[in-house]
Amino acid sequence: MLEIEGLCKRFDEHLVVNDLSFTVQPGEVLGFLGPNGAGKSTTMKMIAGFLRPDAGTARIGGADIVNDTLQAQSKLGYLPEGAPAYGDMRVDRFLEFMADMRSLRGELRRQRLASVVHDVHLESVLAQRIDTLSKGFRRRVGLAQAILHDPDVLILDEPTDGLDPNQKHEVRKLISNMSAEKIIVISTHILEEVEAVCSRAMIIANGRLLIDGTPLELAKRSRLHGAVTLQMKDSGEAVAALQDLPGVVTVENDEALGEITAIGNGSQNLLASINDLVRERSWPVDGVYQKHGRLDEVFRSITREALT
Repeated sequence: MLEIEGLCKRFDEHLVVNDLSFTVQPGEVLGFLGPNGAGKSTTMKMIAGFLRPDAGTARIGGADIVNDTLQAQSKLGYLPEGAPAYGDMRVDRFLEFMADMRSLRGELRRQRLASVVHDVHLESVLAQRIDTLSKGFRRRVGLAQAILHDPDVLILDEPTDGLDPNQKHEVRKLISNMSAEKIIVISTHILEEVEAVCSRAMIIANGRLLIDGTPLELAKRSRLHGAVTLQMKDSGEAVAALQDLPGVVTVENDEALGEITAIGNGSQNLLASINDLVRERSWPVDGVYQKHGRLDEVFRSITREALT
């Protein structure tokens, strides 16, 4: 497993990571979330052994990143922020160089090089110099070197940064396909990415852990969890009638979208009673659906409280 124990890091007088501890098991994809300056990238650099913690440690498959750095790093694939690489090297030469660094030899080397080129879709740019690539392709080269040696643990800092929607879909699909047998930690600002690939999500701010749970558990903290939206144009009667239903706290009317949303207090399921009301009043609705909650709203609420 990946074990993080009491990590601390201070830059001058600023405590960036504050006694952070958590564990990640094989098969988990952990979304590591937080506002800018929360300590996400610093934490990832310490886990990867590129930055020495002031206190605490990380253990990768039992190997301590502070006291047994090379053994721990041999189990790790790391895509840092910005995906630094040697700009004057061709893509194929860079990947071969990384294969040398990972001591890949013979048939295994050939298989792994061919596999990552195919999985990350680099065939068309193998002969190009890295500094001539677009930001998206440079990001994909960075991801390729991170997975080249088929590591047990992947630390990915903004893995889809700079990718177009099709490329993001392919990378998320690749992460999902790898997740069954690996530990994967993803730092991202894209909350739809958490919902798409993560089995677990953590939010930090000021270097401290604020919340840890599945994306669904986090979404349940949204004020919109269990809210019911009606798609209808003539809303005058509906707003008042919905407001009178037991359990409804407020009703929001978006006339531009033609949507009315009834937000409850969490004490009961509103969908059944609202469906009954629609049939009883014969309202001309185009659709009725229940919301599961929104991660972006939960993120804003939790981090706003921590930063005030």
